[in-house]
Amino acid sequence: MENQFLNNTSLISYSNKNYEKTNFSSVSEIVFVEDKQATKWLNTYGIQFYEAYKKVIHQNKLDDFLIKLLSDNEHPNKVILLDDLLFVATRVLITNSQKLDSEQMIFIVSPNFLWSIQEKSGDYFNWIRERLLGNEGIVRKKKADYLLFLLLESIIENYQKTYEENAELNADKLNSTHIKPTPEFTSLVEKRKQELFNFKKATLSLRDTIVKLEKVEIAGFETKYFSELKEQTNNLISNIDFELQELESKINLIFSIQGHRLNEVMKTLTILSVIFIPLTFLAGIYGMNFENIPELKFKYGYFVLLGIMVFITICAIWYFKRKKWF
Repeated sequence: MENQFLNNTSLISYSNKNYEKTNFSSVSEIVFVEDKQATKWLNTYGIQFYEAYKKVIHQNKLDDFLIKLLSDNEHPNKVILLDDLLFVATRVLITNSQKLDSEQMIFIVSPNFLWSIQEKSGDYFNWIRERLLGNEGIVRKKKADYLLFLLLESIIENYQKTYEENAELNADKLNSTHIKPTPEFTSLVEKRKQELFNFKKATLSLRDTIVKLEKVEIAGFETKYFSELKEQTNNLISNIDFELQELESKINLIFSIQGHRLNEVMKTLTILSVIFIPLTFLAGIYGMNFENIPELKFKYGYFVLLGIMVFITICAIWYFKRKKWF
């Protein structure tokens, strides 16, 4: 288990002039709090390495309460202020999965280091590592608070990009001109709604974390960066809500079309019934097996009855057309 932890753990140490990436052969080598001149980013894939976490916490003299917090595999949104550091936990969507799975993500942050723990391998942070390596932008001039801002911003931008891609893919399929009251179209709409609900839930979760970070007061930790993230999440939530309203309108339109079609069918059946009821009545009378029906032995009785039936039919059709029932 220790070897697996070490294989999934790396440390990036950086300052304005220096950059160094380190992999470890022993847990005892993982020390990242002593050098105050550089900012350290320790990244671990996997939340199951409890014993290794304990050793890292003890040898770096971090708050013991972290041991209790890291013993829980499932956290709701948490921003907890400990001794000169923050414990941040949130659940993040994995957008490269068609099923939109999620993973637990934990950040342990102080002014000089950040320890990110991700439930699953792979992330959206390679562009940040490339900036650190190439000394691009201002990231190497900043501390761990700015690094946390970039990590959260990367998650939000990935949400935004995935949302826009999915919205574009579904735009043609769910276009208003293609609305059909079929099970297939309704299924597409419901599937898209479920995707949007997942996105909205994840974005709301991330926004709650950002709002909590804005209120944190810790020496050397700037919270001014997070107001921009809150605006980005609010914009994404607004876009999602707007599309949800559009989809709800399309569902209502489908029901309206189905109701209209049903009314048309019922109206047609009603008109036909009204036309044929008197004809059926007359046929029923003259179909009785009584000998003394007045017109039974009349030479032209059959033709007279047919004429009456045709007359009744013409009158009924004329009346319905006059009333604009069809």
